Amino acid sequence: MRRQTSWAAGFTLVEMMIVVAIVGLLAAIAIPNFINYNTKARARLCFENLTQIESAKELWAIQMHKHIGNTPTDDDLFGPLLFIKYKPSCPSGGTYELMPLGQNATCTIEGHTISVTPL
Repeated sequence: MRRQTSWAAGFTLVEMMIVVAIVGLLAAIAIPNFINYNTKARARLCFENLTQIESAKELWAIQMHKHIGNTPTDDDLFGPLLFIKYKPSCPSGGTYELMPLGQNATCTIEGHTISVTPL
């Protein structure tokens, strides 16, 4: 004999609304943190690229007997047989300027700089 229950199987509308509210609250907390983390990660990668460019500039200066004030070109630093195989690109879409020896390479994105520690 089959036993009948007084309650219906499944979730009520109130229970579903509570679950949706909790998921919405968690998303509201998580999404801004994810965006902030992503922005910091891109700035950190740009910092690493600028550091590599600076190292390549120093090696170029030593090998070519250059002094402060001389500016290398892309053809001096980037290539299969040169200091960096491919010219790095900013993950945020900025462009790099090599700058003369004695000055750090720069990125066109604000906050992407080598003069401060990475985020």
